[in-house]
Amino acid sequence: MIAFRKMHGLGNDFVVLDRRAAAPVLTPDTARFLADRRRGIGCDQVILIEPAREPGTAAWMGIRNPDGSEAEACGNATRCIAALLMDEAGTDRVAIGSLGGVLRAERRAGGLVAVDMGAPRLGWAEIPLAHEMDTLHLPLTRAGLADPAGCSMGNPHATFFVSDVSALDIAAIGPSLEHDPLFPARANIGFAEVLGRDRILLRMWERGAGITLACGTGACAALVNAHRRGLTGRSATITLDGGELAITWGEDDRVIMTGPVSDVFSGSVALPAPQQVRAA
Repeated sequence: MIAFRKMHGLGNDFVVLDRRAAAPVLTPDTARFLADRRRGIGCDQVILIEPAREPGTAAWMGIRNPDGSEAEACGNATRCIAALLMDEAGTDRVAIGSLGGVLRAERRAGGLVAVDMGAPRLGWAEIPLAHEMDTLHLPLTRAGLADPAGCSMGNPHATFFVSDVSALDIAAIGPSLEHDPLFPARANIGFAEVLGRDRILLRMWERGAGITLACGTGACAALVNAHRRGLTGRSATITLDGGELAITWGEDDRVIMTGPVSDVFSGSVALPAPQQVRAA
């Protein structure tokens, strides 16, 4: 049996496993089972809380996608884990280690949690892209879409700017964009409709997960890329399928994401035999 907690940020949902005291085996097959919405618990990502690896951090956060692959960053999950760790410690601030770097969070009024997602990485090799190019104008087209901007928020993103995001068949075009040869590590794909200097409507295709109700790093990337294009200011409300995030790209180059956290339920689950997991 594995104990878990189910959490979400704006409907971007997570199965959280606390591995600080014990270390249940989490193979790619196990991650796929836990994320399966019919045979397992169901989630957009499986999140691991592990012992701290860096001085000054409360814990290490690991991320597994529903396809079993590992992700470097997840903004909504960071808010959820930050809320748990702050509740444990009785504090309003916490630092969390991750593959995307050390992430610092604080509690805000109204049950909101703000996370410093760090500076965006704008070089072609930092995203990464397959070869040197202008990251503000990627040579990527699909089904009438063209000219996305790229950046990394600890994980790779490409943002298309469109006139009507509701008209897009994201389920049809998302997989081929995620796996385009331009992205050696695959990519998260955002479809952004700029509604004003301080508001963006965004839908996301997440690498390894598909369409999700919200994506924190995708919202950060959308604001960064929109500002680089001169479409918005340095702060905007990002409206996703699951709700709203406030994103600010400060003059200090740090991106701050603020949004709600929901703790849904806790439980335990029995893992099926390995061959049954693979068959699922």
